[in-house]
Amino acid sequence: MEEKKGGRRSFPKAALTMAPLYLFTLVFVAGPLVYMFVLSFLTRAESWGVVGEFTLQNYADIFEPVYLETFWESIKLALLSTVIIAAVGYPFGYFMAKLPPKWKKRAMLLLMIPFWTSSLIRLYGWIIIFRANGVLDSALMGLRVTQEPLKLLYTYPAVVVGMVYALLPFMIFSVYSSAEKLDFSLVEAARDLGASPLRAFLTVSFKLTLPGLLSGVVLTFVPSMGLFFIADILGGNKVVLVGNLIQEQLMKTHNWPFAAALSVALLLLTTLILFLYRKISGVKDLEGLV
Repeated sequence: MEEKKGGRRSFPKAALTMAPLYLFTLVFVAGPLVYMFVLSFLTRAESWGVVGEFTLQNYADIFEPVYLETFWESIKLALLSTVIIAAVGYPFGYFMAKLPPKWKKRAMLLLMIPFWTSSLIRLYGWIIIFRANGVLDSALMGLRVTQEPLKLLYTYPAVVVGMVYALLPFMIFSVYSSAEKLDFSLVEAARDLGASPLRAFLTVSFKLTLPGLLSGVVLTFVPSMGLFFIADILGGNKVVLVGNLIQEQLMKTHNWPFAAALSVALLLLTTLILFLYRKISGVKDLEGLV
């Protein structure tokens, strides 16, 4: 009876402890999502705001060729950026896990230092590098690799570089957290049994660190669909993503219902990606992304 009473007494304390978290989730997470979903079915007013008339026209407009092309371009850019990030970030995170403890701390510090400054400031640094007669042009012409300034700023490759630069640490840390738990004696055992270095890596190391790689893919692919400020800063008006389209509908044309419909479509797309991640990796919840 005492244990039962103790359990009953501890329940209100646990509920009170979790209440702020639930309240925050309802107000700042669930609330905006519900508002965005409801707004996507309303009608745009002629001058400003919305009219409380139910309509599906906002979702029908998404299927116009110009908007479908924007979604497709966003997906292609996200795929290209994710492939490059995985190709660079996986070996970096894997070999960082094999470093001595002192060098691990130094490598992690170097990766975390850029987060101490605003991402916008860091991206403006790439403008100095990519602009005509900038740092990159001066270096290439000084080495006689090129004869005239390159026009890299406000181009598609510049946006890809910005995406890779902004999201690469997430891939590295995901792979590192997975590779750090890897028992490298298993790799040595595979080598002792006659496996080649490549075969030992593919059958042991890569297989055991695959959850970290998949987590990194999700953490880089999903944000790259909506990082419109990178396309604005490094791509100008030449590269338009779904995030840019949503911003334009909100700030310029003031078509809030259509912007909400685009946001819901982007949310459904990212939810589909998370669902595929769970199916492939076998993760039961989102703990594998942390």
